[in-house]
Amino acid sequence: MKPRPTSPAAHRTVLLLTAVCAAALTATACGGSPGSAPPVPGKSGGAGPDYLADAPEAAAAAMPDDSTMAKIRKRGYLIVGGSSDAPLLSQKNPTTGKYEGFDADMGRLLAAYILGEPNVRIVSSATQTREALLQNHTVDVVFQTYSITPERARQVTFVGPYLSSGFQIATRKGTQGITTLADLNGQTVIAGANTPAIPEIKKAAPKAKILTFDTDPACIQALKQGRGKAYVQDNITLAGTVKTSPDLQITGEPFNEGNMGIGVPKDQPEMSKFVNTWLTKVIDDGHWSKVWKANFGDTLGDKTPPVVGSVPDVYSSKD
Repeated sequence: MKPRPTSPAAHRTVLLLTAVCAAALTATACGGSPGSAPPVPGKSGGAGPDYLADAPEAAAAAMPDDSTMAKIRKRGYLIVGGSSDAPLLSQKNPTTGKYEGFDADMGRLLAAYILGEPNVRIVSSATQTREALLQNHTVDVVFQTYSITPERARQVTFVGPYLSSGFQIATRKGTQGITTLADLNGQTVIAGANTPAIPEIKKAAPKAKILTFDTDPACIQALKQGRGKAYVQDNITLAGTVKTSPDLQITGEPFNEGNMGIGVPKDQPEMSKFVNTWLTKVIDDGHWSKVWKANFGDTLGDKTPPVVGSVPDVYSSKD
């Protein structure tokens, strides 16, 4: 059968439909989905996480001209003390150069609250340098699984808790007979320098030799090299570490659950009050849970957010 000639109008219709379909296919190939809304400029920085698209912003009245928050807003970015090598918490992606993980995302949420945009600069800090970075105002805040202790609270202000975690024991895969701290008595045990794990080890295994390192990767490397029988750390940190280290395992049940806070300089009470208001807001409106699910959902499942202000008053002591 001989095909019928196509009218000019029909030809234009075909061309239009072809263009629409091509655009839809291009959007899908770029990671979008047909009908999906474009990312919010300045908020997500591109495709970005969903939780940034509707991140809360502080009212101008909450940031008076002479306040720390106003100075941060004028500067144009928030300076966060954090890790660059903690999987699922705050780790620099070698390909994109961006920081990824729960702590990194919480920092972006706070930046968006102050600036209207998630502009953050992360200063890499070690366990032993966090107090100094806050005291000399090198950083505005610290997001780094910062365990709240009375000794630390005498040097910095803790807002929160924003996380809670129990300690667990990591060993090389195949290690048997270690399920509690008491099982480490007489063994060499690895721990982060200046962490709450150290007194717990001393109490439960007084004959253990404790080998400390400044960073989690250094502790993990020592464990892999056999320099210690086990590594004791909070289970949130270990979840990220073991996920990327299949030659290690977590053993036993979590113990001595503790609270982690956001570090703020001691001499900036208005900033700590502001951050407290922000943290309460992002927990109540579900942003905290979105950030948790995005980073820990596959590994640790759902988690109930901590109750802000539930830390005993002794942790806020100024003496």
